[in-house]
Amino acid sequence: MPAAEPGGGKTALNDSSPARRVEKGSGRLGGKDVANDGPVEHGYPHLDTVRAAINALYKRLSYDTVQTFATSVPPADVAFCDTDDLHLGAQRVAREMVRHYRLPDARMIVGFREMTHAANVELAAGPEYFIELNDRFRTHRRDIGAALAHEVMHVYLHRLDLTFPGTRDNEILTDTAATYLGAGWLLLDAYREDADSSQKLGYLTPEEFGYVLAKRALVFDEDPGIWFTSPQAYTAYTAGMELARHDTRQPPLTAAGWAGRRRYARDRRHAQDRHAPGAASPPARSAQSAGVPYSFTPDSHGEHGPLRVSFPCPTCHQRIRVPVRGRVRARCGVCRTVLECDT
Repeated sequence: MPAAEPGGGKTALNDSSPARRVEKGSGRLGGKDVANDGPVEHGYPHLDTVRAAINALYKRLSYDTVQTFATSVPPADVAFCDTDDLHLGAQRVAREMVRHYRLPDARMIVGFREMTHAANVELAAGPEYFIELNDRFRTHRRDIGAALAHEVMHVYLHRLDLTFPGTRDNEILTDTAATYLGAGWLLLDAYREDADSSQKLGYLTPEEFGYVLAKRALVFDEDPGIWFTSPQAYTAYTAGMELARHDTRQPPLTAAGWAGRRRYARDRRHAQDRHAPGAASPPARSAQSAGVPYSFTPDSHGEHGPLRVSFPCPTCHQRIRVPVRGRVRARCGVCRTVLECDT
């Protein structure tokens, strides 16, 4: 779903065909063709970009603004029955997305046409924005809310002027923002897979959607699992929650497990040996285990000064830097999370 660039955005539906790209200046951005029954990618291939997107969202919106999205879009407000008028129902759901994202001066005009991608929005100056949905949604109305959650988020980010470089990362930003701000549970619920068929909306994997939903749930004490109609969506959410909780158990946080604390103590000892007075100059790379989220650096008093450890905030992934001196309570300056640390 491309978008935060002038020109437009698309909603991707899972596809087994290669990514489609268009010529520069065509007014449309590249995305995946629409097709059912293609293989669904799983796991966390975009995790670094997802975490960067959460961090960018907090920085651009502020903690106070993020807190205004504490309530997700309720299922009843985006319900779409087969007996509902197609166009009136789509406009109603689009208005609900505008209301949820707090875009009161934006008007979404929704139409349907035959096309290869799932949805598209043209990002102009506003206040009117034209959204096109694939004709398949005429008979798959339960997923219209998911497509509109993504497309209206494109408008939201466009107005914020919040973008990531490159179409792919922009689409991941859009999926992440829609999910973290309370509408993206619809995108995960649109994921369905069995032995004979599969469907997935969005650029994140199901587990990545679950991870972002879990991060949101931990902040707002919300359980989106009760809204899922897709059992596969619930499974992906529980997998994402496991990883989200793992973020809160990384050293130097006091909630870290025994193995993590033991490794942290070893890395801290090596770092202290290298930065001790009289020791040889430390190498260019900080001494630490591969793959750990923390790193040790000397304080501002020189290369042999007191050590500090930096690590990502488990809520917003902002890097936090605190002294290495035992028990420390730190507060993230971006999301205001208070962290109990044992450095």
